[in-house]
Amino acid sequence: MPKRRANGEGTIRKRKDGRWEGRYTAGHDPETGKAISKNVLGHSQAEVLEKLKDAIALSAKTSISKYSDYTVGQWAQTWYDEYAKPNVRESTALYYKNYIDNHIVPNIGDIKLKKLSTMDIQRFYNKMRKSG
Repeated sequence: MPKRRANGEGTIRKRKDGRWEGRYTAGHDPETGKAISKNVLGHSQAEVLEKLKDAIALSAKTSISKYSDYTVGQWAQTWYDEYAKPNVRESTALYYKNYIDNHIVPNIGDIKLKKLSTMDIQRFYNKMRKSG
């Protein structure tokens, strides 16, 4: 009989393509209350188990509900420092940092995350398209 995993530890399964998949709940949508499910993939069960532990720990540490008072600029900087910079090449990280500092922060950086609307993003997108 397979070993059972405790609540909050996620699930691990072998996919038809031969890779292993670990799924976990990253939180709940504040508007609908539905669970937000995410996954990690790997070539071995041990690799997925390690990735799953890291992802669950990171998800618990950086819940978006904790950061609802952040502005878009603050969140973009946090995203860059915690998610992007450690996981991409140096040249890509510099590109991201440049885009955040020169485009996102000056245009929509002062808007609170909980107040950010699709209209704000669309205006930002249209402005970026016009400027090239």
